[in-house]
Amino acid sequence: QVHLVESGGGLVQAGGSLRLSCAASGRTFSNYAVGWFRQAEGKEREFVTAISWNGGGTSYADSVKGRFTISRDKAKTTVFLQMNSLRPEDTAVYYCATSRRVYSTPVISSEYDYWGQGTQVTVSS
Repeated sequence: QVHLVESGGGLVQAGGSLRLSCAASGRTFSNYAVGWFRQAEGKEREFVTAISWNGGGTSYADSVKGRFTISRDKAKTTVFLQMNSLRPEDTAVYYCATSRRVYSTPVISSEYDYWGQGTQVTVSS
């Protein structure tokens, strides 16, 4: 069992930045790839970005390329999502999740085993 806790969400104006964090309670991400997904009100959950277990590989949705950056600390206890140039369409609940497909960066939600509770990001125009 992996308990994930997201933090860092909030309200920001368009063009602003936020940094989300995802921490694994009581353990590290050493044996997991980690992904971020988001779900806007009335829409399906969608892939945002993912990072492989050692940080050597990353994937991004086209909608966030060049604006968002995923990273993890060397201790593999926390994964970060730096979000720059935020747009109103980025408004959603953001979730982090872990996958046992450690050498890849899965983009499909069904390939993830454990999910956090989510953190709300609201971008005003």
